[in-house]
Amino acid sequence: MAQMSFELPELDRKKTQAAVEAAFKKYRIYKTTTFEDREASTTASWSDSPGGYTGTTSDQTGDIAAYNIDKKRERQLYCERIERVVKRLHPSERLLIDERYMKEDYVFDYVVYNHKFNPPISQKKYEKFRRNAFYQIALALDIAVEKERNKL
Repeated sequence: MAQMSFELPELDRKKTQAAVEAAFKKYRIYKTTTFEDREASTTASWSDSPGGYTGTTSDQTGDIAAYNIDKKRERQLYCERIERVVKRLHPSERLLIDERYMKEDYVFDYVVYNHKFNPPISQKKYEKFRRNAFYQIALALDIAVEKERNKL
């Protein structure tokens, strides 16, 4: 029986961090802004082209209703997915991600490791927690950027 080997991919840390931070930025936007429903136009629009059968049908109200439902659901599913991934992290990593990336926009790293952790942790330990959390999140969300291997 052949032995299977499993290796975790080596990631490009900066690009992966940028991808994870972009995912959290989108999450915060979805959580903090309200979705504005589109509404159907109730007035007739004037057109310079001559009227007549064009061979197409249009259901403006149906298209708008589908858009409103689909976009709301898409936003909800995205937020739920991010929350599920974060929930599976180690408690220290979860606290870091929750306080630094999921609640507010302008939170600084030193505030998290000095004031949110009880007792406070060092910057080095904070960076280790964040690196591990980002690695797991990137793989779970399938946004990890692998390092390019040199081909000779």
